[in-house]
Amino acid sequence: MIKKILRWLILGGTLFFLAKALKDNWQGIAAIRIHAAGWAMIAIATGVTLLGHTWAGWIWTWILRNLNQPVPSVQFIQIYLQTNIGKYLPGNVWHYYGRIMAAKNANVSTSAATLSVLLEPLLMAAAALIVALLGSLFVKTNTNLTVHIGQILGLFVVLCVFHPQFLNLLIRLLHRLKTKNSNRTTISDVSFTMERYPLQPLLGELGFLGLRGIGFILIFYALSAVNSSQIPLLFTAFSFAWLLGLVVPGAPGGLGVFEATAIALLQNYFPTAVVISATGVYRLVSILAETLGAALAWLDERLFR
Repeated sequence: MIKKILRWLILGGTLFFLAKALKDNWQGIAAIRIHAAGWAMIAIATGVTLLGHTWAGWIWTWILRNLNQPVPSVQFIQIYLQTNIGKYLPGNVWHYYGRIMAAKNANVSTSAATLSVLLEPLLMAAAALIVALLGSLFVKTNTNLTVHIGQILGLFVVLCVFHPQFLNLLIRLLHRLKTKNSNRTTISDVSFTMERYPLQPLLGELGFLGLRGIGFILIFYALSAVNSSQIPLLFTAFSFAWLLGLVVPGAPGGLGVFEATAIALLQNYFPTAVVISATGVYRLVSILAETLGAALAWLDERLFR
């Protein structure tokens, strides 16, 4: 009950903030014009974002291989892209559920499939924290030392979670729960262990955040002039806003939370109307890229099954 109330409070507060920002800056937003070069930038941003989601699907196969579950890359990238739009359904878990079921049908251990979809957002969160921390070193802000210490401690905790000793403990717990609720054990259900730190998937998620951040910056370029000195600021703000959209409950796909956070972080450095427009266009570009990814994966699966 408390969790449901918290979700509604977050959603209501986010919508109120966005509505007020939109109302106060409506005239400035209406005055923005996108020229031919701007539309080209938006098209490129859509392609880069689609590439980022495809890259994330490939990273998922790396995570499964780290869990000693070798899987065909193309097939699982298709699964990833087709389930990705499920994040916008209420609950924000249906894309994970779809991947677990699809992996299980492909003879992947249920425990490994479950752990892989738990590890993926954690690796993404760690990557976003790394980008935000590195970016903050190049951005002059009023952030105090306590905030930086909190970020570093949070990153340290997240990175420690990926240590094989901790993960293998989690694997054993999942295996016990599954075998306790089942009277039979198949070959794919045999317990497994992680033998090494998932460094490669973590570096891959840094690439994913980089691609998503490039798409975000291209949207800004399409709407307004951006100095090269402002690129670290945009990367940092994007990473932090994307991270909050990932972890805050009650926001399917980070909808609303990402936009509100990006506006709050960037409105003192860019015209507020430009920031609101850029975050809105970026959300549309993200949904379009995810829809195109799902459609292309479905088409590729049907044509080259």
